[in-house]
Amino acid sequence: MSQAADRYQRLSSTPPGRFLVGRFGLPESTPLRRYEAGQPLLAGPAVVGGAPEHRLLSTVERVLEATNSTALAPDAVTDTTKIAAAVFDASGITSSDDLAKLREFFSPIISRIGASGRLVVLGTPPEHAADRRHHVAQRALEGFVRSAAKELRHGATGNLVYVAPGGEDDLESTLRFLLGSKSAYVSGQVIRVASGESSTPRDWDKPQAGRVVAVTGASRGIGAAIAQTLARDGAHVIAIDIPQQGEDLASVANAIGGATLALDVTAADAPAALAAYLQERHGTVDVVVHNAGITRDRTLARMKPERWDAVLDVNLSAQERLNEALLLGDLIGDGGRIVTVSSIGGIAGNRGQTNYGASKAGVIGIVETLAPELAQRGATINAVAPGFIETQMTAAMPLFVREGGRRMNSLAQGGLPIDVAETIAWFASPASGGVNGNVVRVCGQSLIGA
Repeated sequence: MSQAADRYQRLSSTPPGRFLVGRFGLPESTPLRRYEAGQPLLAGPAVVGGAPEHRLLSTVERVLEATNSTALAPDAVTDTTKIAAAVFDASGITSSDDLAKLREFFSPIISRIGASGRLVVLGTPPEHAADRRHHVAQRALEGFVRSAAKELRHGATGNLVYVAPGGEDDLESTLRFLLGSKSAYVSGQVIRVASGESSTPRDWDKPQAGRVVAVTGASRGIGAAIAQTLARDGAHVIAIDIPQQGEDLASVANAIGGATLALDVTAADAPAALAAYLQERHGTVDVVVHNAGITRDRTLARMKPERWDAVLDVNLSAQERLNEALLLGDLIGDGGRIVTVSSIGGIAGNRGQTNYGASKAGVIGIVETLAPELAQRGATINAVAPGFIETQMTAAMPLFVREGGRRMNSLAQGGLPIDVAETIAWFASPASGGVNGNVVRVCGQSLIGA
């Protein structure tokens, strides 16, 4: 499924369509800048600034220099400047009085942020604040960023990154992700970075070189996009799915030079079978992506036990069993990454999806409980929570339901499977060792549950 299927977006991108959008206050749906090989990180200059006593601005400047991006001070912006990114280090804001620095920096330039531009604010996690006033001021950043992101236009996004003291050197992968086009459908999110076991890739275009990645539910849709993206990044991918999907699974694996493993993740012997396969073929695994999932929708009054059980088993319990087998077998060690797929349905809930919502909220529980243990192993676990993504499933929705799903977010469009895959690739990077225990929505800043 591609954005070509979004007729409203095609119409609203024409001169007559843009007139109608402006005249009647209709949702603006701008085609997003997505990653292409050889593309620069930014399509123009970045305006950078910080509150007094900032501690993260030097990292921002280093990343911009390393990516051949131009950094401008706010007073260097002219009437003709087309800003690709605006980055503000708010770590030095220690009281509510200091929050005015946000307005002073962004107010003169926010309207100059261009198509698919970026607004990024950096702060200190409130729990690491020096005192009560510091905590309050840093917590205020969340409301500011989420509100500012909704004022952006033309496919631009806004996000907040809390960087714990000691995590400064672990920030680069997250900055590269949020500033670049790989984060096209990620907006209004709060990301936490701490000190972790990160390693800088020799080649940022191939960060997974030499690493082994296992992806469940890889035969089609989002799973296939995940496998393709991680292979693009240099990984040897083991594509996993049920035996009934064998033909599609082989097609995905053959196209990326990967391997296949026909496995029903709910089978009693699945954990042992996966552990044995990995141990015999590779010794360990560097990245595990839990993508396998199903829906069996019914209202709660009509929910049959078999529908409930199937969804909970595939989406949640199977992940728990596989993780236990991998951890008990010491198959995930230093630099290891577990990434799991939750859903905005597990955050906001959906009518007729009590089973699905419970399973996807449970996935977030897996992240919360395993993150501290994996940190001790030098590994991480994080989750993506997709919103409306253009897939075969959403294409089959009734027209008005589908259109509602597309427009009910700040970007006024559905995401693509690649948007989920790119976010997973960022989590899976060896340079993302400080990114642990996060749940990031890939939803264009959904107006529901955002």
